[in-house]
Order: sequence, then C-alpha cells, then structure tokens
Amino acid sequence: MLIFPADFSNRQICFHGCFRRICEMKAESSNDSFEIGQRVHSLNDSRRVGTVKYVGDVEGYSGTWIGVDWDQDGDGKHNGTVNGVFYFNGRSQSSASFVRSQNLSRGITLLQALELRYRTTSTKDEEDEMYVLSAGNRRVSIQLLGGDKIQDKLSRFEELTSASLSYLGVSSLGVSSDLGSILPNLKLLDLTGNLISDWEEIGALCEQLPALTTLNLSCNSLSSDITSLPQLKNIRVLVLNNSGLSWTQVETLRRSLPGLEELHLMGNMISALTSTSSSDGQAFNSLRLLNLDDNCISDWSEVLKLSQLPCLEQLYLNKNKLTHIFHSVNGNESPKKSSDPFPSLRCLLLGANSIGDLASIDALNVFPQLVDIRLSENPISDPVRGGVPRFVLVARLTKVQVLNGSEVRAREKKDSEIRYVRMVMSKLNDKSEEIELLHPRFYELKKLHGIEDERASAENSGPKNMASGLLSIALKCVGPSMGEKPELTKKLPGSITVGKLKILCENFFKLKSIKPRLFLQEEGSPFPTALDDETATLLDVGICDGSTLLVDEES
Repeated sequence: MLIFPADFSNRQICFHGCFRRICEMKAESSNDSFEIGQRVHSLNDSRRVGTVKYVGDVEGYSGTWIGVDWDQDGDGKHNGTVNGVFYFNGRSQSSASFVRSQNLSRGITLLQALELRYRTTSTKDEEDEMYVLSAGNRRVSIQLLGGDKIQDKLSRFEELTSASLSYLGVSSLGVSSDLGSILPNLKLLDLTGNLISDWEEIGALCEQLPALTTLNLSCNSLSSDITSLPQLKNIRVLVLNNSGLSWTQVETLRRSLPGLEELHLMGNMISALTSTSSSDGQAFNSLRLLNLDDNCISDWSEVLKLSQLPCLEQLYLNKNKLTHIFHSVNGNESPKKSSDPFPSLRCLLLGANSIGDLASIDALNVFPQLVDIRLSENPISDPVRGGVPRFVLVARLTKVQVLNGSEVRAREKKDSEIRYVRMVMSKLNDKSEEIELLHPRFYELKKLHGIEDERASAENSGPKNMASGLLSIALKCVGPSMGEKPELTKKLPGSITVGKLKILCENFFKLKSIKPRLFLQEEGSPFPTALDDETATLLDVGICDGSTLLVDEES
C-alpha cells in the first residue's frame, strides 16, 4: 500500500492564517476570463473542484455567470437546466451550479503550492488559533513540539524527497529549466485533487525532476490525449485513481512507462481491457502491482487478458462485478500450455464481488504462485447467502497462506482439510462420481490425512466403535442474558443435528425461556459462522473433534 506524506488539511486542525493567505493568492486570478472545459475550484474550498461548462447570461439574473459541473454529486444545485431553460449537461441532478467569477479560482502553480505548504510561517495570533475539537465539540489549543525544526527542514526544497500538494488548486506545473535544481532530490510527489489535465506538461515535469519515481495524479480530470507524453524511464509508481481514464488510454500510456512497477486505477469505470501480451516489447513487463479496485469489470475473460504479464505479483479487483472465475477465455478448463496463467501472481484481492460458486474457488488453484486471496463480501464466503464457511475455502484452495487478510497457519490448514473430508463423507458416502465432480481435492486430502470411511466402520456396532465416532466439542455461553457459566466440553456423535444440539444446550446450561443460537468459532476467521440449519448434522456443517461452539441467544 502506498503511504504519502501526512496532509494536515485532512485533520481537524484549523490553520486560519494559512488558509487566508491561500485565498489571497488564488484571488489574484479570480477575475480572469474563464473558458469552456477549464478546471476550477471554489475560491473558499479547494476540495470543491469542477469543470466550466458554460459562460454567459442566465435568464432572470444580471451579469455574466460561470456554469460549473462539480466533480462531487451534491456540490451543485441542479443538472444544468434552470427554470426550464437548458444551459449545459450536468453529470447528475445535483452536480451543477452557476457561480460568479470572483468566487472561482483558476488555480496556482506548482512552486506556489510548494511555498504555501512548506514555507508558510505562522504568526503568534495564528498559532493561538490552532486547535482540535474535543469529544464535547470544544476547542482545545495545540502546540507543535519541534515544529520549528521540522518547518526549517521542509522549507529547504533542495532536501525534499517527498511532497504532498493534495487539494491545493494546482493548475499549472510551471515547468522551467531550473525546476530540477530547485527540487533535485524529490522522489515522491502527491498532486491528488488538483486542476491538472495536460499530459504534455506532466511529461515535462517528470523530465525536469530526475529523482522522481512516484507520482500521484488521483482525482485530476486528465486529458484523453496522451500521444505527446515522452518516455518516462524513471517512474516506478503511478497513481491515477478517479481520473476518468479508460483502458485504451492506459494502453497508450504504458508505451511511455517502460519501468513502471505499480499502477493504481481505482474508480475509473473500467469494464473492458484490451489484450496485454508479454511478447509485446512495450507491454507492462516490469509491472508488479495493478490496482483495479472499484471498477466495473464483470467478465473474467477480461482479467485473463492480463494473465501473461511476467512480473505481476499483486492484482486488486475488489468492488467490481465479477460472478465467475475460470481457466480459459471460453470458460472451460484450459489444456496444458507452455506457460501458466499469471506465472508470478502471489496476491489476488476479489472482495465485494458477486462470486457464488465453488468451481470459481477451485479455478484459483491453477495459478502456480497464488498464496494470498481475498474473497470476503462475496456470496461464496457468506453462509447466510448460501456460501460456505472459512474451513471449506481453506481446504479447497491448495496453496493458500493468507485468506481474507488472515494468516492460514499449518494447524488451521490441516484441521480444515480433515473437517472438509469428513463433511463430504457424511453427505456423499459411496457416491464417487459425484464426489470427483463436486470435490476435486477430496481423494487427495483423504489419502494425505489417512482418513478412513467412518460410516463404513460404524456398521460394526460394538461399544468401542461407537465411542471412536464421538466428537469432543467445547461449548461457551456468550448470550448477554445467560449469566456467567463455565465452559463445557462434551463428546457427541457427529450424526446429531444442530436442532438437537440446541435442545441439549438448553439442558446443559439450564437455560430457561432462552432460545439458544449456535455459532462455530473457526481459527483464523474474524467472525464466527452461524449454524442456522437445524436439520444439518454436526459433520454436515464441518464440526470436527476439538471444535468450539458459541452458545448465544435469539435476538
């Protein structure tokens, strides 16, 4: 994860004097003419950013008005039509508004922003106005210890290695021949939420800063014309979240970034990808991390177009619209190829999609290096929505070491696989064809852990065999109305149903007028799994010897 320098403007600290000076500097350009397509922000709020869509008269009002379509829905009052008169197309019903020119800013240059952020000093009166809000919404004065030393160091631009200029209204990068001598050691530059749009100017900036390796241009409305961008051989990390880029533009962009290792493209409404082949000399052959969170990808065949990137280790696909994972573009298991798909992929994040089938989980085993997987907030990982508990996912994923952000240790892996095998045996005993189709790892795991067919051995009704089929289960009362009760360990047959166990718990803990609800506490899982199917047996729900059940109460 990228960590950029702290931006004090994001905290509940009010530096009134600094803000006044920012407004004064921006006001110098507020009376200039505005043009259609120009990026602007509100003079009193640099986070309220938009695009000029109209300049002229508004019926019923005097003077010239600037029609702005704001980036954030709700920042405006209408959709570009007022009193039945159409002026421009707003993005939504509440994204547009008309503003006087003196209330808008055309922005400032990069060097002006640096001066404001790192060389602005506070007067005594301004320091008295520095405060945080307490829990009771009262002002509490603060004192910055060592602030003078920090400010002195930051004010020496030649020593700056990172700079955060987010939401300062930077509209011009002010590229000049001496910029490199002013910022010779700058490695990381965060320009989130500014007014930058020209790729040619961005390219010139990177050429002037030889040490620059990480550039964040998130929340800038960037031009679709990328053809003028020069070769940027030093850029290793590029962040373009919420910048409106299509994948076609990304393909054009990659030709100028031969050494790129991280690319972040969150929130760009991307739904389709063009093929990216490692045989292409201009492909992302150095790319190690690709972040496509919060986009609109619904078809796994689009993701497979990235499968031959040779160095890709981390792929983020959280909050997309994926429903199914498969091995090949045709949706069938692919034949043996000369090269494996995603040969270097170690981390695949698929949280908050719509994946609901176990075949998709099994398909992940084809990736040779995949050990870190996120499946949270998918139907398949939510038993309430017809999904399966954590232990089933752990058992079916051959190489998983981290699941949903939680480490899968060797003990959990072994226990999960044994529980999984026993669960399958209890449901599909002697149905080998169905087992092979629905549970591809079953026989492998059964042999690995030396598990006998427990139902077959149970046919011998001797007391010894009956005792060997019992499961030792820990029961913990956690219901708020149950009082403090000691934990109990009981030996119960795996064939007992959840409904019967609830009745037993009422007797074990002497619960009067309290309807118990059972949860299975699994190692490595942050939340226990509810056992709501009263007809299912303990083996059906994956309970094994040594399991812990939480006894709660119906709400």
